[in-house]
Amino acid sequence: MKILGIDTTTKFLCVGIYDNGRICEYNLELGRKHSSLVIVTLKRILEALSWGTKNIDYFACGSGPGSFTGARIGVAAVKGLAWTLNKPVVSVSSLDILVRNAPSDGIIVPVVDAKRSLIYCSIYRKKAGSIKRIAPYMLLPINDFLTKVKPDSVIFGDALPLYKEEIAKHVKGVKFLDKDYWQLSGGNIIAPALENIEQGRLNTAFDIKPIYLYPKECQIKK
Repeated sequence: MKILGIDTTTKFLCVGIYDNGRICEYNLELGRKHSSLVIVTLKRILEALSWGTKNIDYFACGSGPGSFTGARIGVAAVKGLAWTLNKPVVSVSSLDILVRNAPSDGIIVPVVDAKRSLIYCSIYRKKAGSIKRIAPYMLLPINDFLTKVKPDSVIFGDALPLYKEEIAKHVKGVKFLDKDYWQLSGGNIIAPALENIEQGRLNTAFDIKPIYLYPKECQIKK
């Protein structure tokens, strides 16, 4: 089984490759150049692997929450490839990708700066290497976030520079991971993708869409 997974919800293009048990990853900082470089970069990666697109069994797409524009670019790229090849797609939340950076067990809370004094987040329980999401994907102001987080949680992500002091003041025993753990990784797309495939949670090119937690701002007005 071969899987190609991509996430473009940050300034990095994160690509995960699964080839019958072997996992490779490519993480390239593209800034705001995703739209012009994502397909070119994917082509180069596939050529380096000596893969043809017809050999791919599943596509996995990091669907957000994150950059509105970035999420749309990644979803559009996967839609085009999957539709052309008539292949199934697995949609993976970018928070589900990020949480896999956490090295230890416990209650894990990835936090992403959503701008406008808001935080993208969810809550997970990690035990013996198994990760389970125990809260929905949320968009919260800091005061609401503080009511959701349990003592002794592990918190990390690029929202920490803005809110670390306030979190430490209000949540007992909280542990913070430094910025080495804040970046999405292409390899971490594969594990949640495999889980979705095994459980039959598949999409077609027509029904995948970004996870928008700012619904009103993202509507196109005619």
